[in-house]
Amino acid sequence: MKFKLFKDRKGKADQAKNNQFVKLGREIFVAARKGGPNPDANFALKVAIESARRIHMPKDNIERAIKKATGDGENIEYEEIMYEGYGPGGIAIMVKCLTDNRNRSAADVRAVFNKRGGNMGESGCVSYMFDEKGILTIDRELHELDEDELMMQALEAGADDVKVNDDSYEITTHPHEFEKVKTALEQQGLEFAEASVSWVPQNTIKVEGENAEKLMKMMDSFDDLDDVQDVYSNYEMDEEEMARIG
Repeated sequence: MKFKLFKDRKGKADQAKNNQFVKLGREIFVAARKGGPNPDANFALKVAIESARRIHMPKDNIERAIKKATGDGENIEYEEIMYEGYGPGGIAIMVKCLTDNRNRSAADVRAVFNKRGGNMGESGCVSYMFDEKGILTIDRELHELDEDELMMQALEAGADDVKVNDDSYEITTHPHEFEKVKTALEQQGLEFAEASVSWVPQNTIKVEGENAEKLMKMMDSFDDLDDVQDVYSNYEMDEEEMARIG
């Protein structure tokens, strides 16, 4: 029985990693198609490749995605679409897709909302509850920094704020300043565990019990969709509740 559970968990972990490879491969494809194959001259491609390397995506996968995007034989065109709606307990959810078939994506996303106790709404129904920001995260286990010095470096580079968490430093920027701030701080020797432009909730809602269980199943279902790149939400959950759900 224990061996079966291990196999099941390993299978789910392998599938999750494969899903990440598919999503990042698509992101690399789009970035290379729009800005060219050279990451030194294409910031979006550089960030996508860095994200791929952080999850140990094989080099061949990265190079194949770039080659597809810049070759003559690939006619696929992806568009970015944001779907909005509500999850269990009234949680606001934004689902970002990169898709070559918006009808398929809309149907798949709507099905997850409906099946998992939520409902998909019109464009703009929850986005007003979020702010778009650049997020740069530094792992405190790898870099123990002087907080005042980091704050000064970040603000001088053009960042909006620096937040100190138990396990990380989180630097926020205006989306248009993200590239400039990231480049400036890297030139000062800083390395980032995560670097992306995200939708950050203005306020959060605590979920627990049955709503928390339903919400986690909804998030897993969204993650299983190849077209879904990111999911943004305004939920807050205690570590104990997260551990209980597993």
